[in-house]
Amino acid sequence: MTTLLVNPERCTRCGRCSAVCPMGIIAPAGPDTLPHVPDASASRCMRCGHCEAFCPEQALTLNVRPDDKTPLPPDARPLSAADLVLHLKMRRSIRRYRPEPVPRDTILELLDAARYAASGTNGQPVQWLVLSDPDRIRNIGARTIDWMQTLLNTPHPLAAYVPALIAGWKAGYDVICLHAPHLLIPHIPARNPVAQIDAIIALSHVDILAPAMELGTCWAGFAAAAAANYEPLQKELDLPDGRQPAFAMMLGRPLFHPAGIPRRNPLAVTWR
Repeated sequence: MTTLLVNPERCTRCGRCSAVCPMGIIAPAGPDTLPHVPDASASRCMRCGHCEAFCPEQALTLNVRPDDKTPLPPDARPLSAADLVLHLKMRRSIRRYRPEPVPRDTILELLDAARYAASGTNGQPVQWLVLSDPDRIRNIGARTIDWMQTLLNTPHPLAAYVPALIAGWKAGYDVICLHAPHLLIPHIPARNPVAQIDAIIALSHVDILAPAMELGTCWAGFAAAAAANYEPLQKELDLPDGRQPAFAMMLGRPLFHPAGIPRRNPLAVTWR
């Protein structure tokens, strides 16, 4: 059962924790009471931590792994909009990688940041499979090409693309994983209808943070499509029972770095 631990010496009874609670279950402080979650409402808590995060006095602790509470550093400041916009505009898909692997601790730091991505009702359903063995990554490519073979001469939307990809693979080029030293595969509960969106949000965090860590990424759409539809590839991934791949992303050190900002179509917005 979820409870709030409230420091009475710090709580000012401002009511902010009650106002920001997404589920509206925090009873505000009264003249003789502190903010609290009534027993009848405790089961509805999403454990999102909004009450903790928005408390200006840091008087609240959610009684779920309370030792994990992390206040902001005193000098924490938001990034400037100009710096963040430039970072986003400079972000590029990396399709040429240096061969050396990324240290495991660096990958863990990257994925740990993705833990803080938004998820529906704070479900946090995303777990990760990280492939670093070149033979395993090549097997993912091989099974993806096998799947593409089944699309030849069919009305599938990719049918027009696969002959060139199959030819490239047979010529010795990894057209699926681009010789990346790592493949990240977020996986999710098979029966969660919103978890795939949660995984894409988490991957987007990885994609945005990676350049700041001198890493490059590329969304592995062909492998992801095959993993969603081709049982031999699903067996190759060998995920835990009840879980399925949500997408895939290549990761490694870029061989080249962008030196400009690419053009994009004009912004299209409809106002109503």
